[in-house]
Amino acid sequence: MNANSDMVMYSWIVIILLASGILALVIRGARKTKSMQDYALGSFLFSPAAVGISLAASMTSAATFIINPGFIALYGVSAVISYAVVLPMAAMVSLVILSKGFRKFGATVKVMTLPQWMGVRYDNKGYQTFFAILSLLLITFIVLIVVGLTKVLSSTLAISETAALLGIVIFIFGYMMFGGANSMVYTNTIQGSIMLVVAFLLLGSGYEHFSAGVHGFLDKLVAIDPNLASTTNTNSFLFRDWFEIGVVQIIVGVAIVCQPHIITKSLLLKDDKSVNRFLTVAVVTEIIFFSVVIAGLYARLAFSDLVANGVALKMDGIIPAYVLHEFPVFIGLFVVLGLIAAGLSTLEGLIQSLSTTMTTDLVKPTFLKIKGVEPEEALMIKVNRLIIVLLAIVAIILSRQQLLHPKLSVAIFAQNGVYAFFAAAFFPILFGMFSKRTPAIAAIAASVTAVVVHFSMYYGKIAVPFTLATGENPGVAAAVAIILSLIVGSVIFQLKKEALS
Repeated sequence: MNANSDMVMYSWIVIILLASGILALVIRGARKTKSMQDYALGSFLFSPAAVGISLAASMTSAATFIINPGFIALYGVSAVISYAVVLPMAAMVSLVILSKGFRKFGATVKVMTLPQWMGVRYDNKGYQTFFAILSLLLITFIVLIVVGLTKVLSSTLAISETAALLGIVIFIFGYMMFGGANSMVYTNTIQGSIMLVVAFLLLGSGYEHFSAGVHGFLDKLVAIDPNLASTTNTNSFLFRDWFEIGVVQIIVGVAIVCQPHIITKSLLLKDDKSVNRFLTVAVVTEIIFFSVVIAGLYARLAFSDLVANGVALKMDGIIPAYVLHEFPVFIGLFVVLGLIAAGLSTLEGLIQSLSTTMTTDLVKPTFLKIKGVEPEEALMIKVNRLIIVLLAIVAIILSRQQLLHPKLSVAIFAQNGVYAFFAAAFFPILFGMFSKRTPAIAAIAASVTAVVVHFSMYYGKIAVPFTLATGENPGVAAAVAIILSLIVGSVIFQLKKEALS
């Protein structure tokens, strides 16, 4: 579903203005970026509120504003409970607890990346390298965001998905080669502010459906498909019972914070006094952002048969189509801007954290081992830019594949990779913060267990006893992986503790 001619013309103007504004902030930030430390953590004094909004914007991305509402449109209330209630509550509690502990240790030892934190905490360079390599799984999340942005821009600018894909990757990866954290916090703050306004617009866009109250709203869903108004949906493979909707999402929500672009945000703060204000702003903003998925129900009421202008809608294209259908040109333009901002905010954080990890945790140690001397910062910055170029090429190839041949949605592809990563990171971060005596072997065993179990569950579609759930749902695979990794890590921890006593 493409926009009308007026929408297309004004969209081009808005996109050009947005790109110009971003470049201005990037140029400003690039002038202050003299080292990898500046690129990773910034050299400016950021306000706690700005970092809080930046975190909220990067934590809820195109997945929350564009992709996940598609799940709600397909599967209804069961998906709302899962994505807008259970997962956010677990994630917010985890964010508060883990961010404080991570920052306390990270600021003390002056680390820049999550793998570096692992290596220093467990005094194991091999473990640091393992997590640097494992971080490549986050490319799947980059692909999700690129696909979401491609769907939005191709519709509003009336261009092909291939042209939109190339334009997005070249522009965003291009400017991220230079600005880093110095520009990212400011661009994220602006993007987050736009997203807040758009969140209220999307949430309010279906107000007329509540004219007969909540029961009247649910009756409209039942008229389309009774499963849409049910708290469980056996026709899906994500929300079939309360194990998938509740238990799995609590476990995933707690662990989801263990991603580099999320948990390392606290390191941008210059003192501990700012942490509480930073977290307050982040949590309140997050709650609003997570609620946006409810717009998926409005979209299903607008497209009861999931067809727009005679064309069947793919899941990832439902919200872009709804925005073009529901809003007048100028409001629609602002909503589109918010959807773009949602993608940009997280994509910037992922590019920054992943390229920093590859540079400082893989390339730099290799250079030191071969040459026997520390590489110059100017060389590392050039290497970082080269890595961003390589990431851009991989993103184009994988995003194109997902646009042509998704498994229901690009979200499944992304969840499989991202969930495997934070499942492996959960035990070492949790025990690394709250137990100084945790041995490296316990952390390593837990991480390896998590990765093996996750992918075995997913690709083997292994069933879970006493539930309809199988590993085909990446959340189920990750939840089982996290539980077993905690058991393995805890047993080894206890055995080592007893051996030393």
